[in-house]
Amino acid sequence: MDIRIDNSSEVPIRHQLAEQIVFLIATDRLAAGEALPSVREMARRLKIHHNTVSDAYQDLVRRNWLARRRGSRLVVAPRETLSPPEDVHSLDDLINATIRMAHSLGYSLQSLRERVRERLLAAPPDHILVVEQDAGLREIMREELRAATPWRITTCSRDDLASNSDLAIGALAITPQHAIEQVDALFPKDRPVVPVSFSTADEHLKRIRELPEPSTIAVVSVSKVFLAVARSLLAPALGKRHSLREILLANEKASISRSADIIFCDSIAKQMLRSSRAIHYHLLSPESVNYAANAMRSYAVKLNA
Repeated sequence: MDIRIDNSSEVPIRHQLAEQIVFLIATDRLAAGEALPSVREMARRLKIHHNTVSDAYQDLVRRNWLARRRGSRLVVAPRETLSPPEDVHSLDDLINATIRMAHSLGYSLQSLRERVRERLLAAPPDHILVVEQDAGLREIMREELRAATPWRITTCSRDDLASNSDLAIGALAITPQHAIEQVDALFPKDRPVVPVSFSTADEHLKRIRELPEPSTIAVVSVSKVFLAVARSLLAPALGKRHSLREILLANEKASISRSADIIFCDSIAKQMLRSSRAIHYHLLSPESVNYAANAMRSYAVKLNA
């Protein structure tokens, strides 16, 4: 089996092992009924602790990817092939058939509703949910993730999520590192929230410091928070030598920034500006975007298996 473990990764080793086994199964490189190496053999091959392998195997048994045979040997569990009833041609037909079946078995609609909701919350996500308090930052994060990933992306604030837990259904949450504890508490334990970090401004500060003449610096964004943070970050480089213009796109037109010598803009503002002086600031670090995309990709494999 082609499994590679990175001890320096932020992803726990047992998660790396479990998800790579899932990927091998989903891509038919591990067939149904095929036996896996023993815990100690896998630990020896990967040079990791046997308890880590045991935890990963147990997780895959709970999720029905692996099954136990006589002698406690683990094998790839058979995958069921789903075929809808002949009278089911739409989602409404499927829901109606489910309601009729539940009623015939003596289940109330309330118990059906609660159980369906539990199962939906436990199902692998099929889209990304950006959770951030500031509406402008949410839109910037969505735009940058949309440009880097193929999945549907929705957004909400932490307050929205706290008051409507249904927003978590089918969602892989992505939130800034500083908010991870609050957001993680609102999601199922087996679907940890993905933290993202913001890019540094070192390159932009250097550019200002190297300006030979007093200049006007414009910062253009759809977010008040973005502008406030930019003001603080740029202050040491601006000093009294350069002047700063803050342009919030909700209130002003992007064209008024054209009189500036340098224009720093977020990912949404960049699309609206037509100036050679516009410098794009990516809010999310490239490493964070890649990490989020890989996390969603691993869930997509489970969803399509």
